[in-house]
Amino acid sequence: MRFALSEDQVDFRDAVASLLSDVCTPDAVRDAWDTDGRVRPAWDALAEMGVLGLMVPESVGGLGMGDEDMVPLLIECGRRALPDPVGESAHAAAALLAAIGGAVADDWLGRIAAGSTVLPVIDTSAPVASASTADAFIFCTDGSGGVEIVLATADEVTIEALESVDGGRRPGRVERRGGSVLLSGPEAASLAATAADRLALASAAELVGLGEQMLDLTVGYVAERKQFGVAVGTFQAVKHQLADAALAVSFAAPLVLHAAYSLAHGLPEAPLHVSMAKMRASEAARQAASTSLQCHGAIGYTVEYDLHLSMKRAWALSYANGDPDAHRVRIRSALGLR
Repeated sequence: MRFALSEDQVDFRDAVASLLSDVCTPDAVRDAWDTDGRVRPAWDALAEMGVLGLMVPESVGGLGMGDEDMVPLLIECGRRALPDPVGESAHAAAALLAAIGGAVADDWLGRIAAGSTVLPVIDTSAPVASASTADAFIFCTDGSGGVEIVLATADEVTIEALESVDGGRRPGRVERRGGSVLLSGPEAASLAATAADRLALASAAELVGLGEQMLDLTVGYVAERKQFGVAVGTFQAVKHQLADAALAVSFAAPLVLHAAYSLAHGLPEAPLHVSMAKMRASEAARQAASTSLQCHGAIGYTVEYDLHLSMKRAWALSYANGDPDAHRVRIRSALGLR
């Protein structure tokens, strides 16, 4: 089994990377901290390129592709610290609506593909990124007939704004006051569980990109910063720390691709593979953040310096959709360990 990207996937990833380098600059992310947590030029550009409709069926205006195609693009979104909820809306919600089908689902899928709507999936009571700018929400919740998947528009919910170390994501806790049931019963329970796995996988993919970006920034910095007349990057202690962090991130990346393959092909081990990916990606990104901050010193934490944008996003995402400890418990349970 080979998890390397195909030539087409590499080309699509590189095109997205080039686009985001132009429209999702550090200054644009900083502006998102001061406004509504969105980089709208990036969102619009991703829609035009087809990224937001990647998981949407071709019959309703999408590309009809899958998790294996989306994950490399989410890694690039993480690399640029894009705050917009691509994973929550274009990945998890689009796949969920496509699985449910029907006129209502198709209508919202068309809007997602066009980039005209933000429609995140809510797993239990977890905070939602960019909640105040969402047009609607998909709730996976317990109902009278078992698990229900409910779609509620923005005027059918109450949003409590929350504080976060990452000012770009503008999280909020969303409480439903109304909405329409799209599906209920055992099938809804299965689809809701898969949607939760996609949320965790999206976070893991972004964490890999964040880890890579932090290390790239730090390698560049230590090559220029001098102490005792020589570059800091020539010190053995610095080399070892960066090598360890780079190894952790490089080991997390294949696990993310493996989890995407498992979800795309409906493998029964997919939840296990997602937990392995999210646990390792969270730990690797935290290690990259810690190492980067140590190598930069206090300047790395200042708001004027780009590193803090990636560090704070990594800290926030490492806890989103299950922190390492929660996924470690899930892994042990799946393997029959106590």
